[in-house]
Amino acid sequence: MNFNSIFLRSFRILLFPFSLLYGLIIIVRNFLYNRNIFKSAEFNLPIICIGNLVMGGTGKSPMVEYLLTLLHNQFHIATLSRGYKRKTKGYALANEKTTALDIGDEPMQFFTKFPQVPVAVGEERIVAIPQLLHDKPDTEVIILDDAFQHRAIKAGLNILLTVYNDLFTDDFFFPTGDLRDQQSSAKRAQVIVVTKCPADLSQQEKDKTIKQVKQYDEQQIFFTSIEYQTPYHIFTKTCKPVSLNDEVLLVYGIANAQTLKDHISDSSAAYEEMSYNDHHIFSIDDLTDIHKKFDKIQSPNKLILTTEKDAVRFLKFKEELANLPLYVLPVKPAFLFNEAGSFNQLVIDFIAGFKK
Repeated sequence: MNFNSIFLRSFRILLFPFSLLYGLIIIVRNFLYNRNIFKSAEFNLPIICIGNLVMGGTGKSPMVEYLLTLLHNQFHIATLSRGYKRKTKGYALANEKTTALDIGDEPMQFFTKFPQVPVAVGEERIVAIPQLLHDKPDTEVIILDDAFQHRAIKAGLNILLTVYNDLFTDDFFFPTGDLRDQQSSAKRAQVIVVTKCPADLSQQEKDKTIKQVKQYDEQQIFFTSIEYQTPYHIFTKTCKPVSLNDEVLLVYGIANAQTLKDHISDSSAAYEEMSYNDHHIFSIDDLTDIHKKFDKIQSPNKLILTTEKDAVRFLKFKEELANLPLYVLPVKPAFLFNEAGSFNQLVIDFIAGFKK
């Protein structure tokens, strides 16, 4: 449970009665699904669900991309997301004319990086899956992005993410905390991935964390850190490593950006930041503010950095950004303790062993 200020901490504690009401609603809903009073639908193909128990910021998008990289050359794979903060409603399948406003920033990020993979969105996944299979009948595997609480569908493999320094076991129901589901729901996951770990995490720290998050003996626990890649220009795709001689203007609209800021602090001479709400839709006024802030940086070695999720919301401003050195910082999860092979094999075995 992250509190960013004393004021926010005090305010959220005052909302404790609302958290109890929210938690009660979640507990009753889960009870009805667990007793099959509310039904969960199953589909005749492998479905992998990536999710968490909290309000964003656990690294779901990098995990989806990791799975796409792992699987897209072996299987006909598709992704299905809600399409949060898009300007459209209902089911939509990405095409060459699609923008982030049509399907949301994270699905647009998937489509930009994996144009050969069908990327669909739909608030009601139970309705969207048949539509996706109608449009792409050769689909063999579906990855559900951020759908752990979408219990109308029963996925065959649930991968639950939790942040190392903010475990779901230390949290409480929203709005006092960040939980959007009860802690015991973690039992539904076959796999838990502890994300944003220190790269030098010790075996002792690993064992301690496993004791905190593991729900049953057969549940598999993995640990990942964030591996930052070389930044590339948003339009030309030219790569440019950030050096200790560079001053950076960091522009982002993501949840839980502390790891990102730590990385920029360590890899640059200095940095300033412009932060926006998660999934913020950038405007011309925002670009004007960014330009003014960038012009005030005195160093001759300066650049603007943003995240891949934010970058897809900047693409519509090609003319306005033409004279700015705007670079995109890609990330990917790096499995610790040499366990990437075990994780990969677990996923492939699930798909190969799926019985229709």
